Amino acid sequence: MKIKTRLGREVEVNEDYTVDQNWEHFTDEEHDRWDRLYARQEQMLEGRACDEFMEGLHSLKLSDGGIPRFDDLSAKLKDITGWTVVAVPDLVPDDVFFDHLANRRFPAGNFIRPEAQLDYLQEPDVFHDVFGHVPLLANPTFADYMEAYGKGGQRAAGRGVLQNLARLYWYTVEFGLINTPKGMRIYGAGIVSSKSESIFCLEDASPNRIHFDLMRLMKTDYRIDDFQQTYWVIDSFQELLDATYQDFGPIYDELEANETVYTPDTVLDTDKVHNNGTQAYANAGGRLAKAAS
Repeated sequence: MKIKTRLGREVEVNEDYTVDQNWEHFTDEEHDRWDRLYARQEQMLEGRACDEFMEGLHSLKLSDGGIPRFDDLSAKLKDITGWTVVAVPDLVPDDVFFDHLANRRFPAGNFIRPEAQLDYLQEPDVFHDVFGHVPLLANPTFADYMEAYGKGGQRAAGRGVLQNLARLYWYTVEFGLINTPKGMRIYGAGIVSSKSESIFCLEDASPNRIHFDLMRLMKTDYRIDDFQQTYWVIDSFQELLDATYQDFGPIYDELEANETVYTPDTVLDTDKVHNNGTQAYANAGGRLAKAAS
C-alpha cells in the first residue's frame, strides 16, 4: 500500500509499514553526514551517557563507516537480546508501533536529516533512531523494558490512555536520565542524539530533574519543540522494568477517573527532586524564540 509521509513523499510500504532499507539509495554525502554526526556525539557523550549506552554503541560497531546496514545490525543485535531493526519511511501508527516493540522489532526511519538541520530535526531520522535507540537494545534489562512497553501499549488500546503512555515513552526512552556511581548520566535517545541537549540536560540549572514516579510522570505534559523543562531520573533500568511489569489496569482506572494534567515545569511537594530548576531557559523563550528574534 502507498502512504504519504509527513515530508510529503509517497512511499510503498508493507502491511506493517516497513520498507526495504535499500541501503544503496543513500548517497556518499549522506554516509559522510552519519560519520560526522557519529564522531561528534561519541566524543560529546564521554562522561555524559551511561555506561550501558556506550557499551552497546561500541559492541554493535555503529562506527564502521556510513549509515549501518540494518540486516547486519539486526544479526548482531538478535544474537545479544533477540531484537532486530526494521526500516520505516516515517512515524508509524500507534498500533503498528506497539506491535513492532512487543515482537522485539525496532522501527527506524529510512532517511537522514539534511545538512541544514544537522543540529536539530523534529522528525526522527535514521541517526536519531539507530544511534539514539539501538545501543540500549543490547542491554538485556532495557530490551525487556521496551518489549514490555510495546505489550502495554497493545493492552491500553481502547482505554483512552495512549497520551499517558506516550508520556512514559517520552520521559524515559526519549529523554530519561539515570543515577550511576559516577554521577547522573543520560540514557534517553532524544538526548544522546542531540549535541546541545546532551549538555543542557545535565549541566544547566534551568530544567527540573525529578525522580521517576510512574503515575506522576504519566500525568505530565512534555515539550516537543525544544529542550525539556523536566527530566525524570531513574536509579536503574531494573527500576524502570519493575514499574512496567505491574498490572496497569488500576493505573488506567485512576488516570480515567482523575484527569489532572501537570504542565512540563510543575514541581510538587511530593516529588523527590534532584534539581528544582530555575526555568530560566524556557522563560527566556527557548531555542526557537531566540532563533526568531
